[in-house]
Amino acid sequence: MRQSRLLPLIIATALFMENTDSTVIATSLPMIAQDIGEDPIALKLALTSYLVGLAIFIPISGWMADKFGSKTIFRAAIGVFMVGSLACAAAGSLEGFVFARFIQGMGGAMMVPVGRLVLLRSVPRHEVVQALATLTIPALIGPIAGPPLGGFITTYFNWRWIFFINIPIGILGIILATIYIPNIKEEHTPPFDFVGFLLAGTGFALLMLGFASGGRHLIPAEISVGCVVIGAISVVLFILHARRTPHPVLQLGLLKIPTFRISVTGGSFFRIGVGAIPFLLPLMFQIGFGLSPLASGSLTFIAAVGALFMKTMAKRILELVGFRRLLTVNAVIGASFIAANGFFTPSTPHWLIMIILLIGGCFRSLQFTSLNAIAYADVSNRDMSSATSLSSVAQQLALSVGVALGAFALETASQFHGSPTITAKDFGPAFWIVAVIAAFSTFAFTRLPPDAGAEMSGHRALKRQTPSTGMGDGMEAP
Repeated sequence: MRQSRLLPLIIATALFMENTDSTVIATSLPMIAQDIGEDPIALKLALTSYLVGLAIFIPISGWMADKFGSKTIFRAAIGVFMVGSLACAAAGSLEGFVFARFIQGMGGAMMVPVGRLVLLRSVPRHEVVQALATLTIPALIGPIAGPPLGGFITTYFNWRWIFFINIPIGILGIILATIYIPNIKEEHTPPFDFVGFLLAGTGFALLMLGFASGGRHLIPAEISVGCVVIGAISVVLFILHARRTPHPVLQLGLLKIPTFRISVTGGSFFRIGVGAIPFLLPLMFQIGFGLSPLASGSLTFIAAVGALFMKTMAKRILELVGFRRLLTVNAVIGASFIAANGFFTPSTPHWLIMIILLIGGCFRSLQFTSLNAIAYADVSNRDMSSATSLSSVAQQLALSVGVALGAFALETASQFHGSPTITAKDFGPAFWIVAVIAAFSTFAFTRLPPDAGAEMSGHRALKRQTPSTGMGDGMEAP
């Protein structure tokens, strides 16, 4: 019992390290760009290269955990992430920084999905929502501390020091994993789908490289288009390959499960909008409004405070309204708060900015908790590793598309306004475009049945309580 209670906290070490890293980098992007002599928008490649690393190697995370054991892979992944962090600190060019972020992505691809897989296999289904919320509560300390910490280090020291934060955290995670995480393996692991891994990895990498390199940075437009075309062809070939292969690296057949399919499709639209925020918001505050990295981080951290607060209420809200109603309505509310960022100006009071970011963080957190739970509502334990891999790939691809789309919208607005550099007025259209895409997710969620995920949320169980006992489906009465 003690071990099962500790598991979410131990796995949260990996999430804490990953989230801290991503938020301190987002805050420090303008200063990093200045130090290595690049346009800040070019640093979108540093964000997308990490997400590309995730998208390429997440598909094999479940197979490797089944084959070699979850503890073994989890510890190795933390080690790779730490190596990538040290490489980031030593980078002296955009190319070197992008490559180091890719190495971090390789570690993150195994670290978080494998940890989530251990959790999903270790707790009863009716406790999954609470376990996932518990998992992310400590992890959200990273986004709370990351922006002001990254801003402080970048303002008063050097941005390279931000990557050394991961080293003591990673060492602690390896020690705790060694002591407490079970080395779960599958007795009969299917053969590794090398062809599928090659096709999917090539397709995802080239698609993201093509999208992220579009605009006026690094490579000619025809090469960017070529990457997108070849990447799309590779993805189509992988889909054809997966239909003929008994054990593909990504089990696309899981998309036949309605709750899983809707979580992936609707969640992808919503994450595209959210994925642009860590890129656009620090740039707007620092490049558009002229704030220091520390001042910028002191504003953006408040969204994570809202997310942390909402994690404590997610289970109760789901019990009251259920997955379908919550996801459908909350998608529009969350998208509205993304759009609200586009109305900020240099004269907007900081207290008002923080209130909007705080409330927006609450609604986004509620949406993500619900999405992560409903995805596995009808997935069997046997398919859990495959579902975790497929869902994680879709999440990272959506986030990387969000970064690329946000950067493209920002560049387009700048060109439309005829300014040689990015100004404050260019950010509004970028936020509004990604907000509209996030709002589209609501159409997918309306297709959920009214009692979708009832075993996890307890919503239908409350309605079926009997007068004699006041209980239903094993759930305690409120």
